[in-house]
Amino acid sequence: MVADRRAPAWFEWITVGARLILGGVLVWAGMMKILDIGQSVIAVRAYDFPIPEALVSLIGYGMPIVEILLGLALVAGILTRWAGLAAAVMMVMYIAAIASAWARGLSIDCGCLTPGGVILDPSQETKYGQDILRDVGLIICAVWLVVFPRARVSVDTWLGLGGRPEESGGPPEESEG
Repeated sequence: MVADRRAPAWFEWITVGARLILGGVLVWAGMMKILDIGQSVIAVRAYDFPIPEALVSLIGYGMPIVEILLGLALVAGILTRWAGLAAAVMMVMYIAAIASAWARGLSIDCGCLTPGGVILDPSQETKYGQDILRDVGLIICAVWLVVFPRARVSVDTWLGLGGRPEESGGPPEESEG
């Protein structure tokens, strides 16, 4: 008999949880930015990167839409491995931007789960360490999805893209004979 190289069935439920956490956070973050889209552009500008204003606007207006679409794909389980990879790359970019602001002594709200921008109230403190730790946790979810994208509860599985071989018409398991 050939050894079963698939992950245990309960891994599929961890995958569902990782999808819901990561996807939910992305949808929430995008929605918070969409509600005040002008502030989203201001938040990107607050990072004080030497990039053209047109690119600042493109990122400020486009990022919330990408977050929402990517989050919805993850929640639904559509192209889970690719969506997880895209989310991991996005989180790494967010960590790099937050670390850059922290290293340069900027006093900003990262704009991750809020519209963001420069912190004007001296009583407010930056939360760079917490923001980075949160994003590291989200990277862990994303990496899980890249490695273990299969889950029974997903559009991928319903379309035959992520189910078990016996469910999606794959080759039967060999048996000792």
